[in-house]
Amino acid sequence: MKAPVIYEQDGAIVTLTLNQPESRNPISDPEMIDALEAAVARINADMTVRAMILTGAGSAFSSGGNVKHMRDRVGMFGGSPASLRNGYRNGIQRIPMALYGLEVPAIAAVNGPAIGAGFDLACMCDIRLASSEALFAESFVKVGIIPGDGGAWLLPRAVGLSRACEMAFTGEAINAETALMWGLVSEVVSPAELLPAARRLAGRIAANPPQVLRMTKRLIREGQHMRLDSLLELSASMQAIAHHTRDHEEAVSALLDKRPGVFNGT
Repeated sequence: MKAPVIYEQDGAIVTLTLNQPESRNPISDPEMIDALEAAVARINADMTVRAMILTGAGSAFSSGGNVKHMRDRVGMFGGSPASLRNGYRNGIQRIPMALYGLEVPAIAAVNGPAIGAGFDLACMCDIRLASSEALFAESFVKVGIIPGDGGAWLLPRAVGLSRACEMAFTGEAINAETALMWGLVSEVVSPAELLPAARRLAGRIAANPPQVLRMTKRLIREGQHMRLDSLLELSASMQAIAHHTRDHEEAVSALLDKRPGVFNGT
């Protein structure tokens, strides 16, 4: 049986590839959920990793939930209302919780349609790059359900409340150029250029001190729900740690010497 997620590491950059192209990379099956959760845990435990790229094999980024399973009421879509609730909590909702806790910057390289939970998966990443063939749809209403994987929290933070409501209430897709105009993605490139562009961006990120990258991401995450005074207190504590790292000394020396810094995470 092939792995649901391909884990590839090149230096400080890990690329995760959703690997069920024959079914357009749905993420609601237990094997995929387990694989994504395990990949995030592996990255968090590996201090050599400084950035992550998430993409899909084949023509789609992710089709989201398995619609055939919805029709047949099997897997996480079967059983009583109480069973369904637990199915979501112990199933697909583990993905946003895992990615929210990912310590390194995450780039979604959206190679094709990102639909429903697949779209929300892209929104779980910090940065999104899109192929010109990408489509984005918060399409849950089209199959008579609500965003069950955190989309109502994620999408307004990605595109603002008005556009998030438009996407969620209509269920209609937007193309890559619209996504760029709306600020949902940072860049649109040709399909052949997508992964090279994502790797270049990941390389620019990974060139920086790894501990500071992880702390900066944590501050941004906490800033989404903390009061300013609480965030400033946390920032002061993290800054005290950063000032005592060898990477800080190296960064200052490199800046004054007008050379690239070499950082080892100490």
